[in-house]
Amino acid sequence: MITRRTMMAAAAAFALSAPGVAFAQGQPIQFRISTAGAEQDWLARSLYQFKENVEKDLPGQIAISVHPNSSLFRQGTELPAIQRGNLEMSTMTTFEIEQQLPEYGIFSGGYVFRDYDHMRKVMDGPIGKEYIAAVASKMGIQIIDFIYLGTRQVNLRQLREVKTPADLAGVKLRMPPGAGWTALGRGLGVTPTPMAMPEVYLAMKSGAIDGQENPLALARYNNLQEVSQQFVLTSHLVQPVAFAIAKPVWDKFTPAQQEVLRKHARSAAEFNDKGRLTDEKELVEFFKKAGLKVTEPDLAAFKASVDKQYAEAGISQKWRAGLAQRIADTK
Repeated sequence: MITRRTMMAAAAAFALSAPGVAFAQGQPIQFRISTAGAEQDWLARSLYQFKENVEKDLPGQIAISVHPNSSLFRQGTELPAIQRGNLEMSTMTTFEIEQQLPEYGIFSGGYVFRDYDHMRKVMDGPIGKEYIAAVASKMGIQIIDFIYLGTRQVNLRQLREVKTPADLAGVKLRMPPGAGWTALGRGLGVTPTPMAMPEVYLAMKSGAIDGQENPLALARYNNLQEVSQQFVLTSHLVQPVAFAIAKPVWDKFTPAQQEVLRKHARSAAEFNDKGRLTDEKELVEFFKKAGLKVTEPDLAAFKASVDKQYAEAGISQKWRAGLAQRIADTK
């Protein structure tokens, strides 16, 4: 794990000489964006829109390249790459931030956000601004906006009656690795099973796992309807990700350039969010027409179980005092 001292030293070195970033007079700043998002997904499409609009408004000043599908940096390596001065921008998850700022791990918590509108109000309001300031000062990374990755749902290879977490007992569910994910999975009632996403299709087909959880769009892009029989709309995680820029790079921009970047990050986020919300509604019907059963469980029971797991694992005790209530009170 990168320590704060190591990170700050790297950031200082980056401020003096950043590989791959041209700040010389008359040369455009070379600006690379790495994302795990699939090229056809709204996330990557929004980044291409961001590129086009920024380069249009700042001709000859910034040259942006977008690298989807983890084609430039493997997923999970973007954050240290930014902090070491090897990458300018990524779509950073709250789970990555949590590794260095556990006091803000609540933003990765299940059932913390009631829905998309609640998430947007929190992240766009005073709480989100505090979060951005903490990430900038303690991690050397500037968040210029948040974007909606989707609401995560449980996807099963075989039909099952699911009303409460007890109904998912014994289900081997693919989830990302990490203590927060493990606690979330146990709260959902499943046996969390870490696995790389490209392996999921065959694992579900063979029965090596019983299901997976992700936003509906990721299931569609990975053709999981071919190896599934059911979606359970647990809506356990309304997930924001951040447009994250290395702060030494950000600080090299003029205020006018920063304003252009902020403006087009917001328009890109709006483009993504609108498209994704529409997709989520349409995908429910798509999966039903594909022959899958789509069911709705008792969300209050799932929330209570997840909250209990966070407490028992000692995760919620690390969260900043009072933050959970402030988020809940945001209307």
